[in-house]
Amino acid sequence: MTYVVTEACIRCKYMDCVEVCPVDCFYEGANMLVINPDECIDCGVCEPECPAEAILPDTESEAERWLELNQKFSTGPWPNITRKGDQPGDAEEYEGMPGKFEKFFDPTPGAGS
Repeated sequence: MTYVVTEACIRCKYMDCVEVCPVDCFYEGANMLVINPDECIDCGVCEPECPAEAILPDTESEAERWLELNQKFSTGPWPNITRKGDQPGDAEEYEGMPGKFEKFFDPTPGAGS
């Protein structure tokens, strides 16, 4: 089992999860984070830290489609991050919004930390 970041992170990107990850398996895109499933040790400490509830275990049916995206961007262009950065100023406006992937996903790498 591994944990994955889902579309709920898009445009929210709170990064509280980054601070608690013992193996630094988070990677940053322009407007969301992903978890490298090969580096994740399945400890689960990140899941309750996410205010947007964007992190799920890959055993949940909704998480299945996000596993591939997390794998792709965590092993490619997005930088590894180890410290919490600033959340977007308008993050709360996007919490719980449906269809964020189709509307707002940006494959551009984030700034990294």
